[in-house]
Amino acid sequence: MKQIFVNGTFDILHPGHVQLLNYARSQGDSLLVAIDSDRRVRELKGNGRPVNTAHDRKFMLEHLRSVDSVWIFDSDQELEDICRLHNPVMVKGSDYRGRSIIGQQYCKEIIFYDRIEPYSTTRAIQNIGSR
Repeated sequence: MKQIFVNGTFDILHPGHVQLLNYARSQGDSLLVAIDSDRRVRELKGNGRPVNTAHDRKFMLEHLRSVDSVWIFDSDQELEDICRLHNPVMVKGSDYRGRSIIGQQYCKEIIFYDRIEPYSTTRAIQNIGSR
């Protein structure tokens, strides 16, 4: 069984997320998505984030056809532990090409996915705020 793995914030789901998840799922037999905890999102993105709680984000992702399971992680070590436990094929956005990726040493392979512009959670939040 070929397990595929994707991780990220997935704060406000948009078509770019759905396209990424559908692509990732097409690469194997099951798709595991790991999402950042609320504390970690605040640390990475700032005090106004996340917009949706980790449990709400998890619920939304679990109800997408392409997603088989969702885990919440709170540290780099927890993310590495998920990768070590599952030894998956990881799908990352192409903006990570050439960069260090947490947990990559425990993955069978890394597949890069070209992000679809102009989808961006940060941009969506800015657009809502400027209305």
